[in-house]
Amino acid sequence: MPLPTAPKIFGVGFQKTGTSSLNEALAMLGYTATGGLRLNHPKGVFIAPPLTNGKIMDVARARVAQADAHTDNPWPLLYRELDTEYPGSKFILTVRDIDRWSHSMVRHFADTPSDVMQWIYGVPYAKGNETRCREVYAAHNEAVRNYFAGRADFLEIDLERGASWKELCAFLGRPVPTQPFPHSNRAEDRERKARSPLRRLKTALKAIFAASSATR
Repeated sequence: MPLPTAPKIFGVGFQKTGTSSLNEALAMLGYTATGGLRLNHPKGVFIAPPLTNGKIMDVARARVAQADAHTDNPWPLLYRELDTEYPGSKFILTVRDIDRWSHSMVRHFADTPSDVMQWIYGVPYAKGNETRCREVYAAHNEAVRNYFAGRADFLEIDLERGASWKELCAFLGRPVPTQPFPHSNRAEDRERKARSPLRRLKTALKAIFAASSATR
């Protein structure tokens, strides 16, 4: 185990609970915020499956050292290890209505298999596995609440129900910004961009290039 380092801020809420908004808010408050760590992704870090907490912590420590604040995967499932290795850190559980969360998961990830999904939920993708994903989501939130019960270094927020600068800044001891609280990575915004003429043109050109390459 590495020697204790400077306290950090960790978002320990599951993806699609406002993790991108929290990351942007932390950056606006002056923290260096990196967001998630892409695992087994073309633009990320590859770890031989099956993924485990131990394997992921071995590569995650380098990312932790690079910034003050971390949200999204894989941090939620590592909260016990992070609490042990980074004493004095603060933990933020972002939550969301479970029905809206489940709908967002299926809408965003559909039936694309993922090693990360398998690690977190025990199933390769969200579509068709909604019951299992909901069970894991609810169990995770309850486990985090129980683990940090009564501690001043823990905050639970629901951004869809109006939680914003007031709660976050009071928890972190930072002044409230004059800018509106950010709401990032919304499905509606992503789909609007996907429908734009430029995005459609890029998609069509990629398809043509792929078809041309396949016939060479």
